[in-house]
Amino acid sequence: MDLLLEQLMLFVLSLFANGLSAMAGGGAGLLQLPVLLFLGLSFPVALATHKIASVALGVGATLRHMREGSLDYRFCAYILASGLPGVVLGAYVILQLPEAWTILALGILTSGLGLYSFTKKEMGMNYAPRHREGRGLLIGGIVLFMIGFLNGSLTSGTGLFVTLWMVFWFGFDYKRAVTYVLILVGLFWNSSGAVTVALQQPPQWEWLPALLIGAIIGSYTGAHLAISRGNKLVKRAFETLTVMVGIKLIGDGLALLF
Repeated sequence: MDLLLEQLMLFVLSLFANGLSAMAGGGAGLLQLPVLLFLGLSFPVALATHKIASVALGVGATLRHMREGSLDYRFCAYILASGLPGVVLGAYVILQLPEAWTILALGILTSGLGLYSFTKKEMGMNYAPRHREGRGLLIGGIVLFMIGFLNGSLTSGTGLFVTLWMVFWFGFDYKRAVTYVLILVGLFWNSSGAVTVALQQPPQWEWLPALLIGAIIGSYTGAHLAISRGNKLVKRAFETLTVMVGIKLIGDGLALLF
């Protein structure tokens, strides 16, 4: 394949995948990782390349969302402290263990979460904070650790889990939840997972510039649309992408099993 055409294809792929992800609060790997595999990379190399490229999702979204000045920095520290150990642990074990049953179960659960949100018309439309002390924070932190483990070990969809958990457990509206997820998961969780995986498996370095540039531009644009259009667009994007990610993960799990 011509080098220029290859780089253009990677750029467009990253632009589109990360634009959708920035609106929905996760799911860039739904499109990005399968294409990297289709282009001839082995799974470990494609995973390492995708993990590093996904950090740019957080960069682009952070540049846009930080202009809004709506973050609670103490809650940010809580999310990082709860999730980062799980991310590092998950990224360490992913290249060591078979993942078929985990991917299949995660696909079923992800699709179910999207359908659940769709049936709850008012869910995530208003900000109503809850579970911010004691037992509520403990349960919330345990679940964030578990999602962090999945974020480090699997390839797509876990940012969507954090988005829904922020809405369901902590009472965030979708737009606010996506802001936290894109900055904390997209930038910090993904960075930790990328470093851990890359230390075990080098990525396809020559593909990264196009993927990184596309991710930054796409995520900035997607974040801008989410901010300007409000909760209704973000909720619909979340529900659509969650079901799509779930179907993809179910297919991946079945393919690995059979």
